[in-house]
Amino acid sequence: MNKPPLTILLAGPRGFCAGVDRAIRIVELALKKYGPPVYVRHEIVHNRYVVEGLEKQGAIFVEELEEIPENVPAVFSAHGVPKSVFAEAEERGMFYLDATCPLVTKVHVDAHRQERDGSETILIGHAGHPEVIGTMGQMTKRPMLLVENKEQAETLKVGDPDNLAFVTQTTLSVDDTAEIVRVLQRRFPNIQAPRKEDICYATTNRQAAVKALASRCDALIVIGAPNSSNSNRLAEVGKNQGCEKSILIERAADLDFTWLDGVQKLGLTAGASAPEILVQELIAACEEKFSVTVEDVNVTDEDVEFSLPRALTS
Repeated sequence: MNKPPLTILLAGPRGFCAGVDRAIRIVELALKKYGPPVYVRHEIVHNRYVVEGLEKQGAIFVEELEEIPENVPAVFSAHGVPKSVFAEAEERGMFYLDATCPLVTKVHVDAHRQERDGSETILIGHAGHPEVIGTMGQMTKRPMLLVENKEQAETLKVGDPDNLAFVTQTTLSVDDTAEIVRVLQRRFPNIQAPRKEDICYATTNRQAAVKALASRCDALIVIGAPNSSNSNRLAEVGKNQGCEKSILIERAADLDFTWLDGVQKLGLTAGASAPEILVQELIAACEEKFSVTVEDVNVTDEDVEFSLPRALTS
């Protein structure tokens, strides 16, 4: 029986960003240098395939420092942690490696500078996300104000409208964040923006790639974890760009192939914490049921690399 044709428009860039790659390498190198177990506070990145692979090598994932025994290496996840976590680790005399993405650290530095300069700081982000918890935990004098959407931006109450600044989570929708910023700038004309865009290059590039292919697709699949902010945003961008049939799945086994009935052109991408092997796994699964043609839709090339902690390279 002839297989129906399916063209897969493969987004580029997709998958691992430099911060995710660095964080995973930190755990792998720590296991190699110090031997298992290496304890990791929170999922190193939001992807079960990655986490389970590291667990097989001897990594143990926990949620709090109190779960980590004495005299074993600890790693802090790519999302960043509050200052209180570093303080607790220092008090316990723990040996730890900080795998926080340098672009998240940049947001922390901005927030610290704003607080030092006496500004009240607004964080645009999603409540409860580890990156947001870590960023809000950078403040020592007064808490940040969290804004999740433009409706909240319209009703936000501040102490001094002329002494405000904002930072953003790095994995937000570029378009949604721009709308929130416009509301804040209209309401508070003197609000100070970050010196450089907080939404990271990888988030921006992956959303741009989805925009480039969404209008050509009958459906869009994003490979990524349900708790991955940047992956969820990719599916939202697809819908906002006119591809209503857009979903997020963790891997090929999660796809009900009847969902592809009538689909001739399928957009495919992966969040910044999803490995390329899961993309290829889905393509292979499609090839079992369709006559597949793969077309690359690449909007830019990425060559960003981040250095590793000295403890792992010396």
